[in-house]
Amino acid sequence: MTDAHLHQTWDLDSIFPGGSASAAFLQHLDALAEDITSFAAMTSKSTGQNPSALAQAILTMQDIAAKIREAGAFVSCLNAQNVKDAAAKRLGGHLNQLRAKFNQTLTQLDARLINLPDEQFNQLLESPQVKPLTFVIRERKRRAIDKMPADKEALAATLSVDGYTAWSDLYDTIIGRMQISFHDGKKTHLLSVGQASNRLKMANRPLRESLFQQWEESFAEQSELFASILNHLAGFRLNLYEARGWNSVLKEPLDINRMSHATLDAMWGVISDNKAPFVDFLKAKAKLLGVERPTWSDVEAPIGTTHKLYTYEEARDFIVHHFHKFSPNLAEFANMCFEKRWIEAEDRPGKRPGGFCTSFPVSAQTRIFVTFSGTPSNVATLAHELGHAYHQQVMRGMPQLLTNYAMNVAETASTFAEMIVSDASVREATNPTEQLSLLEDKVGRSIAMFMNIHARFLFETRFYEARKRGLLDAEDLNRLMQEAQTEAFGGALASYHPHFWASKLHFYITGTPFYNFPYTFGYLFSTGIYARAQEEGPTFADKYVKLLRDTGSMQVEDLAKKHLGVDLTRPDFWQSAVDIATADARKFIELANQGTHEGTQEYRS
Repeated sequence: MTDAHLHQTWDLDSIFPGGSASAAFLQHLDALAEDITSFAAMTSKSTGQNPSALAQAILTMQDIAAKIREAGAFVSCLNAQNVKDAAAKRLGGHLNQLRAKFNQTLTQLDARLINLPDEQFNQLLESPQVKPLTFVIRERKRRAIDKMPADKEALAATLSVDGYTAWSDLYDTIIGRMQISFHDGKKTHLLSVGQASNRLKMANRPLRESLFQQWEESFAEQSELFASILNHLAGFRLNLYEARGWNSVLKEPLDINRMSHATLDAMWGVISDNKAPFVDFLKAKAKLLGVERPTWSDVEAPIGTTHKLYTYEEARDFIVHHFHKFSPNLAEFANMCFEKRWIEAEDRPGKRPGGFCTSFPVSAQTRIFVTFSGTPSNVATLAHELGHAYHQQVMRGMPQLLTNYAMNVAETASTFAEMIVSDASVREATNPTEQLSLLEDKVGRSIAMFMNIHARFLFETRFYEARKRGLLDAEDLNRLMQEAQTEAFGGALASYHPHFWASKLHFYITGTPFYNFPYTFGYLFSTGIYARAQEEGPTFADKYVKLLRDTGSMQVEDLAKKHLGVDLTRPDFWQSAVDIATADARKFIELANQGTHEGTQEYRS
């Protein structure tokens, strides 16, 4: 750790200099367009019984996929750092057209795979360059068989540019223009959605409640627009599923996440049976906040008015120190991300809300996006995104197609990294008050995974069933959301967030439907892995890397069986992971009831 003062803005010029006016990026897009045209010609000539031609087409596909991902990562970074960058939006539109053309060509390749006789297909898989890709090629063929004929899939891909993805882009545009009024007791501020989201975790309860009310009202003002967008996104998806003969909206997300319905049911079943300790946790937290029952804005709020704030440098040091206890390689990599300015963390207007990590496979780099205001939650988010980055790093050098791991196992690495930091900080707390505060932050993540995300899953499942019968207006969506939140939180809250469906970006992402349950899977899967790491000590770090390197080349049930020796379709593994989280909740309740914090008034805001 050499820099005393770290830059909080990322370096994109080392990838494509010039931002959204980058000439180098335009050249990249032009070259990509030529590659796709050549690929289309190559694929059309790859006759059904020519394994060698298909092998070359597969390798070309892999190369183009890496270049598209490189371009997509750059555009995502541009749009995230400045939601009003019109040039970046135009670049995104251009890239979407190229991606659609590539997808059209992929349907031709899929048709070749489907029509290839078994003998020739096996010859294809035995060719030296394709053999390492056997899992993904078999998976691609199986998924292609499940879809419409190639010409219809190509048409759907074309129409999605100005339909499906355009609705998602419209949502981003509206969010980028929104401003939320906040009066801090001295003056009124106009906050971006990202800035307001950060301040919803402030300790001062009256100000927090006031801001949350403004948040709700702001999204209520735009609710009919958001309802229209959500309805049309779902309508496109449902019509496409029907044309493919799919009768379940969970087929695609489960397939994408390479997991079975039995695993999903086992996970949610265990969570539903273990809500009581977390309901009790929320009651204990409410008491510390000086209220009878918590409101929605209390759920993620800190329990103290004097909660520690970190400088960016302190956050770096804290994360790297705790990472080093698990793996020196992880710590060294994380420090490099700070030093090389792979992280965008500045708290300023105009940034999109939330955080993400994106990979540049051609440049062999990664970029992390957060908005850092110094809270412990911000530090945890940094650790989370660095976990994503490390996952990408350990897969460098592997064939591109084998690095396309699903969201659920992607969340494993990020949550594992987050857990290292939070668990170590709880253990090293210097007094009961600090330990109580850190436990609250740690258990808060369990609340998010077992309650908040469960509510999202319940809402989205029920929304799609209702959408099959027709359009839903904003009030319908509010009702579905509040019902889901009430059920998922066990009725523990005094008030809920009916417009959550409008404010949560995840419902509007087109690339990954049901952008919710994979988070919970990753959280619990990583909890089980973390427990194994605690048992085995330093030697587990190498085993962990081997597990991560396998995440793009097998079903999650096979991954768990190979590296952990467990059956994910049974409740045993999930129960053991949930037990770790409930132990933290019970420890928090115990400390809260002991009054170790010198009276609850310290925590009232």
